[in-house]
Amino acid sequence: MKITLDPHSGFCFGVVYAIQMAEDELDRSGSLYCLGDIVHNNVEVERLKAKGLKIIDHETLRQLHDCKVLIRAHGEPPETYQIALQNNIELIDASCPVVLKLQNRVRSSYEEVVANNGQVVIYGEIGHAEVNGLVGQTGGEALIIRNEDDLSKIDFSRPIYFFSQTTKSSRGFERMKALIEERSRLAQESEIQDEYLSTNDTICRQVSNREPQLRKFAEQHDLILFVSGKKSSNGKALFEVCRAVNPRTYFISDVEEIDYAWFDGVQSIGICGATSTPMWLMQKVASHLEPIGTSA
Repeated sequence: MKITLDPHSGFCFGVVYAIQMAEDELDRSGSLYCLGDIVHNNVEVERLKAKGLKIIDHETLRQLHDCKVLIRAHGEPPETYQIALQNNIELIDASCPVVLKLQNRVRSSYEEVVANNGQVVIYGEIGHAEVNGLVGQTGGEALIIRNEDDLSKIDFSRPIYFFSQTTKSSRGFERMKALIEERSRLAQESEIQDEYLSTNDTICRQVSNREPQLRKFAEQHDLILFVSGKKSSNGKALFEVCRAVNPRTYFISDVEEIDYAWFDGVQSIGICGATSTPMWLMQKVASHLEPIGTSA
């Protein structure tokens, strides 16, 4: 049995940057607070906890004073920076540059919204850390849509400024964009004017480029082990990309979840993962399977 590790999988540059900043501080002081899980992968989080990383929530942040707190790659709303200033907290800001650029675009659009009686609409997951940061740029007024059912939240007679969470599926974004354009056209009973609908493809290209790469990788193997944390929005999306191409795709978070019955009649296994999956964890899965196969 041939076992192949996808060379394109592993952390995106934003996560690499955040983890490096955390490890640098942990090497210096041995302790660091992090606002939320540094990455949506429980195995990597536990590894960093063992080095002294302490995961906190926003309520705990309000109680802290005179310390250092890491902001992870997902970014934060303005309120977090205000709390840090009030409590003399030094922020180690590891917000992904792509997310920061998106926050700025949302904030600028919100200023137009106020002037034009419009609405900011974000294609994303309710409660996701990045989405919370984006909504914070609008004073909590942005509308979040996840699927077609959520389109009822939008007033299609008013201007719409449409954005996407950076880690959403490109196909999903294009579908929602088409539905919004269609309903806007029907509401206005005419061609859509530029001032009424502004659509912004704000999906991270490092994330979106994974989709075609994973489709090709999934096609090349009898079975796919997709390694990801269960909290990862990107992991859920990319897992579905693999499964659409190869029905014998299995989602695992660590080696304990592997069922060897899956491998009956299998000649080749492909191992891949999300942008929040560390390469060392996928290598661990490959090593775990070495007794039943050979690595490519």
